[in-house]
Amino acid sequence: MAMPDAEQQASQSGGVPSALGRRVRRALQDRSPRRPRIWFEIALIGVSYWVYSLIRNAVPEHEATAQNHARWIWDAQDAMGLAFERTVNHAFNDVTWLIVGMNYYYATLHFVVTIAVLVWIYRRQPGRYAAVRTTLFATTAVALVGYYFYPLAPPRLMDGMDFVDTVVVHGTWGSMASGDMANVSNQYAAMPSMHIGWSAWCGVIILLLAKRRWVKVLGVLYPAVTLVVIVATANHFWLDAVGGLLCLGFGFGLARWWFRAHPQQLPATFAEREGPGTRRDASEGPAAVPQTTAATPPAPADVAAPREPAPKEPAPAAVTVPAPGRAQREHGERAGRPERTEHTERGARMPVGASAVGAQHAEGEPEKS
Repeated sequence: MAMPDAEQQASQSGGVPSALGRRVRRALQDRSPRRPRIWFEIALIGVSYWVYSLIRNAVPEHEATAQNHARWIWDAQDAMGLAFERTVNHAFNDVTWLIVGMNYYYATLHFVVTIAVLVWIYRRQPGRYAAVRTTLFATTAVALVGYYFYPLAPPRLMDGMDFVDTVVVHGTWGSMASGDMANVSNQYAAMPSMHIGWSAWCGVIILLLAKRRWVKVLGVLYPAVTLVVIVATANHFWLDAVGGLLCLGFGFGLARWWFRAHPQQLPATFAEREGPGTRRDASEGPAAVPQTTAATPPAPADVAAPREPAPKEPAPAAVTVPAPGRAQREHGERAGRPERTEHTERGARMPVGASAVGAQHAEGEPEKS
């Protein structure tokens, strides 16, 4: 079969482009999740978050533009009758222990719960881990686009709006964009809210993949409480949360397109996906490769395979034998008939055929002394 021109030229030049093209095509065709490796996942998460923070903080702040965008958001919410952030901020700020707890919630659970969900999926449902992790990474990556093109001042930094920066007022550590941390963090990267994006990711994954009902309930409550926290601490508008949910929808859509299934539709473990009678190919990675084809199903282990019948020996050639005559038939019948014996007067055994003749001869002739 003639090869295409590109592949023919690649094979003549050493076959490297052709081999690379085959690998790319194979990777695009086989998008099944791979068995995760702990060292690779830790390195990937660390490098990805470092790149995310670097890009997020390197985006120009554009304070004037960020203030204008914040004013536009506030006016849009006010037109809808949903500009409630300032009321919520002042109400929670009056309860010191509650607002301080929210400050620590905002600073810590954003990372702790997200990592805990990743570890849980990695250990308990590794077959779904790749799809879950891809969703989170895609959600975070698309958020950088919003930070770059739509700088937004959070409510606590709006000019003349009388919002309370709860971290500064109560002297707690709870925001990467307040106090000393404001010098190393982009204060105007508020749209979309990744606190909502990540917490909603946790909630959806827990709701879909957890088995216990009370765990599912916690998964639903976590993003709802996070929404209250980001509004009460004046770190986000509620429309920022909508932006975070849109990013999460993009992440789930990308993972669905790549793996051709939602996370809950994938096998929880690789044992379920591979099943019995499969092996791993070292050159292709840990993906399962069936040992048998569809045309020849494997025989059960407890049933022996049937043996092939031994070849039959050829039948001997027929031999024509002439029909026997009458004398020969009578002789043959006598020869084939077993002789019967009977007792004589002296107790001797003699053939039955000869007994009658012997008796007649004994009656006619006297015994010799």
